[in-house]
Amino acid sequence: MRFIEEVVVDEFLPTVRSMLAEDLRERGFTQHEVAEALGISQSAVSKYAHGDVARHDRIVADERVRELVERVGEGLATEELTPVAALVEIEVLIRRLEEGDLLADLHEEAMPALADADVEFAVHDPDSGLRERERVRSSVRRGLRTLTNASGFAGLIPNVGANVAECLDDARTIDDVAAVPGRLVDVKGRAMVPGEPEFGVSEHVASVLLAAREAGASARGAVNVRYAPETIEALAADHQTVAFDPERSTREAVAAAVESAEETGGDTLVLYQTGAVGVEPIAYVLAPTAADAADIVRELI
Repeated sequence: MRFIEEVVVDEFLPTVRSMLAEDLRERGFTQHEVAEALGISQSAVSKYAHGDVARHDRIVADERVRELVERVGEGLATEELTPVAALVEIEVLIRRLEEGDLLADLHEEAMPALADADVEFAVHDPDSGLRERERVRSSVRRGLRTLTNASGFAGLIPNVGANVAECLDDARTIDDVAAVPGRLVDVKGRAMVPGEPEFGVSEHVASVLLAAREAGASARGAVNVRYAPETIEALAADHQTVAFDPERSTREAVAAAVESAEETGGDTLVLYQTGAVGVEPIAYVLAPTAADAADIVRELI
């Protein structure tokens, strides 16, 4: 794990300080004066002067960095810029280069997983898409741990398999829903998880969740389990349960069920169908998050 701040400290700042030290020396500054202007030791200035500090070629070649060094160097030499003002100028450029620019590119090279995330990452934005996606994946993982660590959960897995899912706040398609690739299956009384949670891998549970949200449900998490009358009875004690027609399309059937619910915008909702020709009866527990849905299912065991 490498933070973008480490890229700034390890790559950007040594390069820019070295370039500034060189610029100021060319303007007639002594090593002592350079050290004072940059807030570093004279021995550090000496290292810069003798090329003992490595520079990052891409940072050196960037025209904005070169322009900054020249502007700051001239400002310090003419005293039009104070060291504080020079610091602000450099900080402003750092922030620009961190947001989808040079420093962001160097950060992705140091952390390839960021590039693989396939979403724009704004490092200083607490609501960035990447942060939300990772939060959703973490919630799905927590839900999985809750269920797979619970003795007896395998008995609740339908023949077609179960899944644990959660969608983004503005989800529109299954690509906005994180779940287990494939499905959870019962293998000799144990729930087997085929892989780490991913986005866009659960067409079945994701479709139910998205249809429910489109109809007005507020839930973002879902777990599907084997249907049984006693299961629905147990869930109905604390949660609203609504049946839907398995012979209609998922979108139409779920929408009709959600719209018939007494509290469409409630925190939790259990949708179920009792089966049809070629359709296995299944129940879907919808909750604020995948972890919440898993907690509800665990209470059935």
